[in-house]
Amino acid sequence: MQLKITTKTVDGILVLQCGGRIVFGEESSLLRDMVKKAIPDSKRIVLNLGEVNYIDSGGLGTLVALHTTASNAGGTIKLASLTKRVGDLLQVTKLLTVFDVHESEYEALEAFRTAA
Repeated sequence: MQLKITTKTVDGILVLQCGGRIVFGEESSLLRDMVKKAIPDSKRIVLNLGEVNYIDSGGLGTLVALHTTASNAGGTIKLASLTKRVGDLLQVTKLLTVFDVHESEYEALEAFRTAA
Protein backbone atom coordinates (compact mmCIF):
# COMPACT_ATOMS: atom_id res chain seq x y z
CA MET A 1 0.00 0.00 0.00
CA GLN A 2 1.36 3.41 -0.98
CA LEU A 3 2.05 5.98 1.70
CA LYS A 4 -0.86 8.33 2.27
CA ILE A 5 -0.32 11.51 4.26
CA THR A 6 -2.95 13.93 5.48
CA THR A 7 -2.10 17.07 7.38
CA LYS A 8 -3.85 19.25 9.90
CA THR A 9 -2.81 21.94 12.33
CA VAL A 10 -3.85 21.83 15.99
CA ASP A 11 -2.96 24.84 18.16
CA GLY A 12 -0.10 25.72 15.83
CA ILE A 13 1.25 22.15 15.84
CA LEU A 14 1.47 20.40 12.47
CA VAL A 15 0.14 16.83 12.52
CA LEU A 16 0.95 14.46 9.66
CA GLN A 17 -1.28 11.39 9.67
CA CYS A 18 0.62 8.67 7.82
CA GLY A 19 -0.83 5.44 6.49
CA GLY A 20 0.64 2.61 4.46
CA ARG A 21 4.35 1.96 4.06
CA ILE A 22 7.37 4.19 4.61
CA VAL A 23 9.91 2.58 2.31
CA PHE A 24 12.86 3.66 0.20
CA GLY A 25 11.74 5.48 -2.93
CA GLU A 26 8.66 7.58 -3.58
CA GLU A 27 7.09 7.01 -0.16
CA SER A 28 10.04 8.21 1.90
CA SER A 29 10.68 11.06 -0.58
CA LEU A 30 7.08 12.24 -0.20
CA LEU A 31 7.33 12.30 3.60
CA ARG A 32 10.75 13.97 3.53
CA ASP A 33 9.60 16.69 1.12
CA MET A 34 6.42 17.44 3.07
CA VAL A 35 8.23 17.79 6.39
CA LYS A 36 11.15 19.79 4.99
CA LYS A 37 8.73 22.27 3.40
CA ALA A 38 6.81 22.57 6.68
CA ILE A 39 9.76 23.07 9.05
CA PRO A 40 10.34 26.79 8.34
CA ASP A 41 6.71 27.56 9.25
CA SER A 42 6.03 24.90 11.87
CA LYS A 43 8.72 24.02 14.40
CA ARG A 44 6.43 21.57 16.22
CA ILE A 45 5.49 18.46 14.22
CA VAL A 46 3.71 15.24 15.18
CA LEU A 47 4.02 12.22 12.91
CA ASN A 48 1.04 9.99 13.64
CA LEU A 49 2.18 6.55 12.49
CA GLY A 50 -0.91 4.67 13.68
CA GLU A 51 -1.75 3.43 10.20
CA VAL A 52 1.79 2.69 9.04
CA ASN A 53 2.13 -1.06 8.61
CA TYR A 54 5.72 -1.28 7.35
CA ILE A 55 8.96 0.69 7.48
CA ASP A 56 12.14 -0.46 5.75
CA SER A 57 15.71 0.75 6.28
CA GLY A 58 15.17 3.62 3.85
CA GLY A 59 12.11 4.70 5.82
CA LEU A 60 14.05 4.55 9.09
CA GLY A 61 16.79 6.63 7.50
CA THR A 62 14.20 9.18 6.43
CA LEU A 63 12.78 9.44 9.95
CA VAL A 64 16.26 9.96 11.40
CA ALA A 65 17.12 12.55 8.74
CA LEU A 66 13.87 14.45 9.44
CA HIS A 67 14.60 14.38 13.18
CA THR A 68 18.06 15.86 12.50
CA THR A 69 16.76 18.45 10.03
CA ALA A 70 14.08 19.61 12.46
CA SER A 71 16.53 19.76 15.38
CA ASN A 72 19.03 21.79 13.36
CA ALA A 73 16.25 24.25 12.47
CA GLY A 74 15.18 24.60 16.11
CA GLY A 75 12.18 22.32 15.66
CA THR A 76 10.93 19.10 17.20
CA ILE A 77 9.30 16.01 15.72
CA LYS A 78 7.32 13.69 17.98
CA LEU A 79 6.11 10.25 16.91
CA ALA A 80 2.66 9.08 17.95
CA SER A 81 0.46 6.00 17.84
CA LEU A 82 3.10 3.49 16.78
CA THR A 83 1.79 0.10 15.73
CA LYS A 84 3.33 -2.88 17.53
CA ARG A 85 5.36 -3.73 14.44
CA VAL A 86 6.78 -0.21 14.05
CA GLY A 87 7.38 0.11 17.79
CA ASP A 88 9.26 -3.20 17.84
CA LEU A 89 11.36 -2.07 14.88
CA LEU A 90 12.31 1.18 16.61
CA GLN A 91 13.14 -0.77 19.77
CA VAL A 92 15.35 -3.31 17.98
CA THR A 93 17.23 -0.54 16.14
CA LYS A 94 17.56 1.47 19.38
CA LEU A 95 15.82 4.43 17.71
CA LEU A 96 13.29 4.63 20.55
CA THR A 97 16.06 6.44 22.44
CA VAL A 98 16.36 9.03 19.64
CA PHE A 99 12.71 9.90 19.09
CA ASP A 100 10.16 11.40 21.45
CA VAL A 101 7.45 8.72 21.19
CA HIS A 102 3.89 9.01 22.53
CA GLU A 103 1.06 6.49 22.85
CA SER A 104 -1.42 8.72 21.03
CA GLU A 105 -1.63 11.86 18.91
CA TYR A 106 -3.39 13.56 21.82
CA GLU A 107 -0.49 12.79 24.20
CA ALA A 108 2.06 14.12 21.68
CA LEU A 109 0.04 17.34 21.30
CA GLU A 110 -0.23 17.67 25.08
CA ALA A 111 3.53 17.22 25.44
CA PHE A 112 4.05 20.18 23.08
CA ARG A 113 1.41 22.25 24.91
CA THR A 114 2.88 21.68 28.37
CA ALA A 115 6.42 22.40 27.13
CA ALA A 116 5.36 25.77 25.67
